[in-house]
Amino acid sequence: MTIKDLQPREFDPYYGQYIHKLRDNHTLIESFEAGKETMSSFFKDIPPEKHEYCYAENKWSCKEILQHLIDTERIFMYRCFRIARNDKTELAGFDQNIYIEPSKANQKTMNDLLGEFQIVRDGSISLLNSLTPNDLKNIGTANGGHMSARAAAFTITGHEIWHKDIIVDRYL
Repeated sequence: MTIKDLQPREFDPYYGQYIHKLRDNHTLIESFEAGKETMSSFFKDIPPEKHEYCYAENKWSCKEILQHLIDTERIFMYRCFRIARNDKTELAGFDQNIYIEPSKANQKTMNDLLGEFQIVRDGSISLLNSLTPNDLKNIGTANGGHMSARAAAFTITGHEIWHKDIIVDRYL
């Protein structure tokens, strides 16, 4: 299954900004595997003096962005899992901004954050490998909108590309 298989009814238009960042030829699993390597290399190559740099007041540092990607992956994989299991309970949204301060991302080393990212990604890949194509087509409700399990997963990898582009444009 590739991004081309997603139908517009499978996700709220807001998530399109992330989903449309993905290349058409990657399967869902390939996008997670490629993202693990690409994002790990990308964050490793950020100069240490830029790890805690913010381009403007009230903007996140590179470490905080990486922590945000980790946290968001956990939340969206939880959504993916619940929807794939055909749980029809509406899933709540979350305020990404309140997660940053208690994460203490700037007090962690980049290597620690990358280790956490890789562990979370490996868990996501394992979960995705356990789901059938039909499981991934299930549609539930998250943050007030319709979302398929596969759209929740594809949002994760598109979201990381979106943030990588911002770091390149505004931080480096």
